[in-house]
Amino acid sequence: MRPRLSHCSRFSTNQRRLLTAFLCLQILDILTTLAGLRHGAQESSFFVARLLRFGPVEGLLLCKAVAVSLAFGAVWFERERLIRVVNFWFVGVVAWNLAIVLRLSNLLS
Repeated sequence: MRPRLSHCSRFSTNQRRLLTAFLCLQILDILTTLAGLRHGAQESSFFVARLLRFGPVEGLLLCKAVAVSLAFGAVWFERERLIRVVNFWFVGVVAWNLAIVLRLSNLLS
């Protein structure tokens, strides 16, 4: 019989699902942003554009470290609804990034 690990976790199953989705979306955002930058796109966020001065990968990782810290804080303080809204936002961001990459790589035209 396998031991149940759910009682050992600080987060509920729903919270873990929200954080997993959030982390996956952050990874997709990093990958699509790097692809866009490689194809000549410009970062539209002032904050992220400033962080990109450290280098594209370094700046994005720093930005995502802040985002992940805030997400874990929101879940810790039981603000799951906020993470749910942010997850929907990042679905749009990733879709936007993909559209930009496709347009710049002439696959969409």
